[in-house]
Amino acid sequence: MNYPRFRWPPRYCLIGLLIAPLHADPDPLEPAEKSAGEWIKIRLETARIEGEWASEKPLLESTVDGLKERAETLEEKRDHVTAKTARDREEIEAMQAKNKAAGDDLAAAEARLQALGEKLIEIRPELPPRLSEALELSYRSLAEPGISSGERMQLTTTMLNRCEQFNRTVTCGEEVLSIDGEQDAKSLEVIYWGLSRGYALDRQAGKAWYGSPGPKGWHWEPLAEGVKPVSDLIAIYNDKADPAFVTVQATLTHSAANAAAKQAP
Repeated sequence: MNYPRFRWPPRYCLIGLLIAPLHADPDPLEPAEKSAGEWIKIRLETARIEGEWASEKPLLESTVDGLKERAETLEEKRDHVTAKTARDREEIEAMQAKNKAAGDDLAAAEARLQALGEKLIEIRPELPPRLSEALELSYRSLAEPGISSGERMQLTTTMLNRCEQFNRTVTCGEEVLSIDGEQDAKSLEVIYWGLSRGYALDRQAGKAWYGSPGPKGWHWEPLAEGVKPVSDLIAIYNDKADPAFVTVQATLTHSAANAAAKQAP
């Protein structure tokens, strides 16, 4: 029995071919193939890294050993230097302590010199006029600002020595003095007995005075019947008369000049 043949148009056949793959089942081996590929890649990379490590391991181990030896050598040097410089550090600390003590002593000495210099300036009016005039340059230098400690020490010592020397001797000579009660300053013969007293003589006027230190300078007071005793004193000092006891007026006082002459830095 023959059936009639049915033929689809060509366009429908093409559509069917295009639609058929859309309904095909996925390949179950595809994930496994991907995993196997990834495993192979990882295994190759691992093999490469292991190979590099195997080739570089001896070099790295030798480098580590060398660094350890160098570290040990440096530690030994450090210990040696620490032990060697321990004494130096102790000496430096001791020297620093000495420097500090010396600095403190220097500051104390400078303060003492400053106070002593101020005291010398303060007592200048109490010095005998002849000594005060002789120390004029020293007083000017001592009053200058910015004077160094060494210069202050030298000046102070010189002035104290001059005061002490003057206090231990009898000094005589002509001197221009301004005396209370007299109109003008006049040249007189003056003999000093240390720092505390002096006697002035005016032969032409037949007058004599007794001088002593005061807070505002030396004070000269007339000596009644003092011309002959003072003349005898001056004559004995100048070897124009034989040594003898001479009675003259004197007042016992404790002046600051006497006290300063006994002090030394």
